[in-house]
Amino acid sequence: MIFDEYSIKSLIRPVADFPKPGIVFRDITPLYQSPRAMRMVADSLIQRYVESPVTHIGAVDARGFLVGAVLAYELNKPLVLFRKVGKLPGETIRDSYRTEYGEAELEVHRDSLKKGDQVLLLDDLIATGGTFLAAARLVKQLGAEVYEAAAIIDLPDLGGSRKMQDADIPTFTLCAFEASD
Repeated sequence: MIFDEYSIKSLIRPVADFPKPGIVFRDITPLYQSPRAMRMVADSLIQRYVESPVTHIGAVDARGFLVGAVLAYELNKPLVLFRKVGKLPGETIRDSYRTEYGEAELEVHRDSLKKGDQVLLLDDLIATGGTFLAAARLVKQLGAEVYEAAAIIDLPDLGGSRKMQDADIPTFTLCAFEASD
């Protein structure tokens, strides 16, 4: 199946003033309602990483879990969950960050990664980069390395992908939306 950025973009619904005024939320629900589009997303990511040195798939709460679980299964890699605080049982480490909506915290199980692990971080989109940067700091705190951070959508006007690249975190996205889109 050939990847078609434009058909995927057409299935991402803009929702103005959600969750608060001035924000244009990029809703991926219609994308997940199309088996063909979801297969294009999954297959594109699988092909990109099938021969990579990635040892673990790091899925970011919550929409990153959707594509992260598929990749972990297809690539036969362990799935590491990066969750909002209070959602993981057991011993965790946490990091705080800013989003376009405000302040938040992310946590991961302390025993989920070790030195030498190569982690592919996955989420639905890159906005301000805060969530990915927090996850990357947690990966490093556990002694592992971020191989790449991947998302379906990049919102380059919010500067997240630039911040991540400035932090030496390679990024990959399937499509991008400018503020005028």
